[in-house]
Amino acid sequence: MRRCLLLSAIGFLSVQHTNAFTQRSWDESVRLANETVSQMTLDEKVGIVTGVGITENRCHGDTTAPSRSFSVSGLNITVPALCMADGPAGLRSVKNVTGFPSGINVASTFSRRLMHARGVAIAEEFRAKGVHLWLGPAMDIFRNPKAGRGWESFGADPYLSGEAAYETVAGAQSVGVQAVAKHYIANNQETWRHDLSAEVGDRTLHEIYNYAFTRAIDANVSSIMCSYNRINGTYSCQDSNLFGTDGVVTKAGFEGFVMSDWGATHGAANVSVDAGLDMEQPGGPLINGGNVYGGNLTTAVNDGVVPESKVDEMVTRILASWLRLGQDQDFPAVSFDVQNPDGTGELNIPLDARSEEHTSLVREIGAASAVLLKNERKAEDGATVRGLPLSDKIKSLAVIGRDAKQLNQSCGGTAFGQCDEGTMVIGWGSGSNNFDFVVPPVDAIQSHVGDSVEVATALSNDLNEGSQAAEGKDVALVFVNAMSGELINATKFLDGITAADRPDLNLWYNGAELIESVAAVNPNTVVVVHSVGPVNASWSTHPNISAIVYAGAPGEQTGPAIVDILWGAVNPSGRLPFSIDDSEESYGTTIDNSTEVPTIEYSEGLFIDYRYMDSKGIAPRYEFGYGLSYTTFEYSDLSISSSGDSQVVEFTLKNTGDFDGTEIPQLYLGYPEGSGEPPRVLRGFDDVKLAKGESKTVKFSLSQKEISIWDTPSQSWKRPDGTFKVEVGASIKDTRLTGSF
Repeated sequence: MRRCLLLSAIGFLSVQHTNAFTQRSWDESVRLANETVSQMTLDEKVGIVTGVGITENRCHGDTTAPSRSFSVSGLNITVPALCMADGPAGLRSVKNVTGFPSGINVASTFSRRLMHARGVAIAEEFRAKGVHLWLGPAMDIFRNPKAGRGWESFGADPYLSGEAAYETVAGAQSVGVQAVAKHYIANNQETWRHDLSAEVGDRTLHEIYNYAFTRAIDANVSSIMCSYNRINGTYSCQDSNLFGTDGVVTKAGFEGFVMSDWGATHGAANVSVDAGLDMEQPGGPLINGGNVYGGNLTTAVNDGVVPESKVDEMVTRILASWLRLGQDQDFPAVSFDVQNPDGTGELNIPLDARSEEHTSLVREIGAASAVLLKNERKAEDGATVRGLPLSDKIKSLAVIGRDAKQLNQSCGGTAFGQCDEGTMVIGWGSGSNNFDFVVPPVDAIQSHVGDSVEVATALSNDLNEGSQAAEGKDVALVFVNAMSGELINATKFLDGITAADRPDLNLWYNGAELIESVAAVNPNTVVVVHSVGPVNASWSTHPNISAIVYAGAPGEQTGPAIVDILWGAVNPSGRLPFSIDDSEESYGTTIDNSTEVPTIEYSEGLFIDYRYMDSKGIAPRYEFGYGLSYTTFEYSDLSISSSGDSQVVEFTLKNTGDFDGTEIPQLYLGYPEGSGEPPRVLRGFDDVKLAKGESKTVKFSLSQKEISIWDTPSQSWKRPDGTFKVEVGASIKDTRLTGSF
């Protein structure tokens, strides 16, 4: 990589993100890898397939490098200690990096462009810091709305998750950083995650939980990380049905290598080798498994239990992935040390991986992912007097709630982002990121209005303070949140609650009561929700609540992003990647909190979230794909035609309102009767920017796979016979055009 190093005003080196490298084909990479492996000793091979102990590594994960170079086809190949780092939303426990939006937020944009751009930007910072393998993206389906790590991934729909997975992987690997798709598979709750068994039928496995991974494979993902849990009784990392020669990912065309999660291995080395596990990461504190390879693998080879040729294949897959993305070509050195996350220590190099472009992208995604759930706008004399967007003519406002203020930044770069004091920008755990540069809502609001508006603040969730600040103001802005994270990092946040899966769907810290107390005294109450997932919004019908914005977990530019929405610099276009209802019963699944390791029957099959609600006639408070705009859109002129093996759906979209804006048209497909599918499933979306009065033709193309179902007897995708129904509109419940083929 050609780099321009500049001394910044704060004394850090700044990286210009240019990433020149030559990408090789899989065939050439495998050939070079085979030549390299043929020159290695057994100890060198085992060092590459075995992760270094948790307390010993410089990155979040490391392998052991051979102490020599290899001459291969005229190349001098030096295999480094491969550096792996968290997390899916940016570098964790590392200084001078960007705090990107969560996976669930980029899914809320329904924008392939932003999904791709986020993948590129994250990888640019990982590369600048010398990270070979980005431990992301996460693509675990949001099976239950309380799942602790659902926010790391892309929501409740496999198609949306698959498109986000594809674009994210393609973006990241275009920079020359290996993406690691995780966690494979049916990793859908934190409680008992290390040992629970997810009992998943073959069709459900392929159509729901494997779908996003196949799209990552389509994007040539370098690695897949197996999960902690068992699948139908077998630990994922020891399951040859998943990773073996005839395994699910192998038959899907996967050419990379399989990596274990930290401590996700069990039993003898030969079991994991035979199952298709290429690289093991170690166990450690609070982790039950691990430490299966290393010396145990060496002994197994020497004793004839594992053929050395098997180890050769494992190392070849790892090195081929490294070579394919040109990481042997002047890849930057590691410039951080997770053992000293505060940035001290002789191994930390003060290299600033951030850029103005990344900051702008975080702000853009933060605004584009904000979902306008309610807006009872009233305008007089060209100015908004109720609802959104806020007028520059308002004279007074109140900013209320602990979620509006700066968080305790000391918890960001140190461990797992266990911050509950201040605004919520990300969940906690290994998927968290850096908090050094967070701009909280209250600061951004005060900066925007300056001295022209009287600003009262009540930056706690005290009901009396909140209502006193709100009374008599032109608008009251109430910020509330709900949090969750990873089980290994669960700490006491709420009156003794230590589980990472949420106990319920309620807002934290009396958030609902705070909203209602403010709305009782201010007829123009605007609510902003920062959350890891769906929340109970039974308060939403209060007549004094004029607008609600669901802002999710938007990353470090949370304040500027919400200001862009509130004052109309950006017209809201975010859409819900899950349904919101007040009761967990509406979702058809539960978090299993058994007192002993559970076996969880995925008896709901294909019917999760909106698919379940649709089949049961449940009308949620806010449905999947829902989101309002400051303008209005008209759909017309639907046509459906065949083009080769694809079905092409076209229609006209027009902005009929008073603001420029972006619409998110969505295509839902109804399968022929008797196919066993839910009533409707998402099979297309786009983000279409339109000036007021402007029209555009929108086209969706449905491939054969996208109109097929998984046929277990033949182990293949098959298109069912009969009539398919096409519905195009603004959400699963807001159909504007219908047709069939």
